[in-house]
Amino acid sequence: RKKLPSQDDSLEDLIVPSPLESPDRASPGERKDSPERAGSSASQNSTVINDRLQELVRLFKERTEKVKEKLIDPDVTSDDDDDTPVASPSKKTSQEPPPAEEKATDAAKAEVEEHYCEMLCCKFKRRPWLDRVKNYRFPSSIDPLTNLMYVLWLFFVVLAWNWNCWLIPVRCTFRYQTPENLHSWLIVDYLCDLIYFLDIIVFQVRLQFVQGGDIITDKKAMRQNYLKSRRFKMDVICLLPLDFFYFQVGVNSLLRLPRCLKYMAFFEFNNRLEAILSKAYVYRVIRTTAYLLFSLHINSCLYYWASSYQGLRSTSWVYDGEGNSYIRCYYWAVKTLITIGGLPDPQTLFEIVFQLLNYFTGVFAFSVMIGQMRDVVGAATAGQTYYRSCMDSTVKYMNFYKIPKSVQNRVKTWYEYTWHSQGMLDESELMAQLPDKMRLDIAVDVNYEIVSKVALFQGCDRQMIFDMLKRLRSVVYLPNDYVCKKGEIGREMYIIQAGQVQVLGGPDGKTVLVTLKAGSVFGEISLLSVGGGNRRTANVVAHGFTNLFILDKKDLNEILVHYPESQKLLRRKAKKMLKKNNKPKEGKGTSKDVLIIPPKVGTPRLFQAALAAAGKTGGKGKLAHLRWKLKELKAMQDMQDMQEVQLSLREIWNKWKSGPRRIEETFAERHHNPVPNSSSTPIPPKSPVHCRSPNASCKSDDPAGEDIISKSPDNSVLIRMSPIPQSNEQVLSVEVPDKEENK
Repeated sequence: RKKLPSQDDSLEDLIVPSPLESPDRASPGERKDSPERAGSSASQNSTVINDRLQELVRLFKERTEKVKEKLIDPDVTSDDDDDTPVASPSKKTSQEPPPAEEKATDAAKAEVEEHYCEMLCCKFKRRPWLDRVKNYRFPSSIDPLTNLMYVLWLFFVVLAWNWNCWLIPVRCTFRYQTPENLHSWLIVDYLCDLIYFLDIIVFQVRLQFVQGGDIITDKKAMRQNYLKSRRFKMDVICLLPLDFFYFQVGVNSLLRLPRCLKYMAFFEFNNRLEAILSKAYVYRVIRTTAYLLFSLHINSCLYYWASSYQGLRSTSWVYDGEGNSYIRCYYWAVKTLITIGGLPDPQTLFEIVFQLLNYFTGVFAFSVMIGQMRDVVGAATAGQTYYRSCMDSTVKYMNFYKIPKSVQNRVKTWYEYTWHSQGMLDESELMAQLPDKMRLDIAVDVNYEIVSKVALFQGCDRQMIFDMLKRLRSVVYLPNDYVCKKGEIGREMYIIQAGQVQVLGGPDGKTVLVTLKAGSVFGEISLLSVGGGNRRTANVVAHGFTNLFILDKKDLNEILVHYPESQKLLRRKAKKMLKKNNKPKEGKGTSKDVLIIPPKVGTPRLFQAALAAAGKTGGKGKLAHLRWKLKELKAMQDMQDMQEVQLSLREIWNKWKSGPRRIEETFAERHHNPVPNSSSTPIPPKSPVHCRSPNASCKSDDPAGEDIISKSPDNSVLIRMSPIPQSNEQVLSVEVPDKEENK
């Protein structure tokens, strides 16, 4: 890479002779050679100097062009400067450090070699992830709203909480905890306690919080905020060391009941997980189902405890002790809470009270679960319900006004495709709920990559483009829909988001000129109305289902009011683009002046030659007869034209004595035009106007060689008709002399 020469570089530093031509390396014997050798070396040096000077000129030209481009487009960033060539090294900088690429390669090799460790006579490879684990540093502060690592940690905390909530009642009532498997239960219990303890001393004291609108990340402030919170008190109660009572009362799981007070971590995990899931309603349905199963689980444990209190097999209502105890009790709890019926009647007062409480709790719990499930499913299908209601209302409207079936089918197709492709009918309804900054962020992520490729907007103010992105609206076109038609007034610019459009033209207007794909832009010149370019020049049809972004001309004008420099740049670019588009049309020889009356089509040259040959030979035949007929028709036409001219002149002559107004009436009568108002009649020019009459084949009745002259009463207008010698033409002239000449 070469660097552009600066003003501090001298000519000697810029001109680098080759090693073969360096005079310092010549031996004493070579310096005493013949003058021919000296002359050849001088010529070679001059050639090198000329080449180097030409290269300098080229580099200066490139720099000048880049400066010129920056002056034209001042918003161009300096990123293009990275592509400038680097100057070749001079003699002073011949010893340079190795390039950066070699350093990077050496560093990579060193890193690879570090993955190997020698032990005795063998060489083992170490895994890179071990190094990453060793070099990992735990963050000093954690954002609870966006940190995925914190959500993962909450998942393990919730697992430990569920272990205590589900299995503590089972271990208290059922006989699943035995001295043989006691150590397994205790290992899992203390593992859950360790997770609780790590959550307190590692994660909760590092959680960021908002105070007065500011995000607090100070370690001491975060620790004090957690210690003052209600959650810290609940976490401390959860870890009360009641397990020491095991030495007195034995291993009883009821002493671990305070571990279930870690419920705040469970609800926080639900909120964080729903925020990152794309389909959160699925998790809500699963969670609601888990609530129902947990209530049945607790009821089954209570039923087994009541049966044990009454005595197994003591009555027909209690558990008889056959089969799997948990499954049988769970089946009884399902029938009781859901009020299916078919249960044995309670016998004792305790059984009656227990059954009544079960029925009341079951009705309440089941109704709450059904209502919550309805809300979850309704929220999950709210969009689908809205889509169906809109479609039904539109179909009802079209049937009421008896819209044709073809139009109805296209409307239904639009509804179905728009819903399946976007998941909504109108994106603006969703974006309207967000603040302006959020709408801008979403619009930049969705549309900026497409809009930045438009040549018309390159170099404009970045903030102007951001404002323009918020005005874009998405529209879906069905196959064979006309996006715009030829001759229409252009008020929108179109950006293809998905699909294709075809530009039609040709004599029939159905020839496909070009096919535009996703990312293409058309109609951008119409936004600025430069050079009459606000009319569409071709038909644009959607090839298939096409999603387009539309920018309205009104919205662009409202934006450009605040960006005058960008407005000037856009108009300049639009003029260049319009001029570039019109160049091929002018090159084909099309005339800019449109002829109102097209010229008369001339007689073919071959036919004229044949007629001339027939006239010279004087022969008889079809050509001679046709030639005689053409002469006769021409003579009759000339006579008719001359008669009309003479008639016009006589009318003008007869009505002249009545004043100039009669002449205007004569011309108006002959051309079937009304006489213009005298107030709006233009003043005739002072200079005389000469009008030559049409060609005539016959002479007038006036004596040849004499001029016919007539004057107005006030001598302001002079009319003269004079014949032309040796021709069948006459000249009619109207002269208006100046006032000074009359004086």
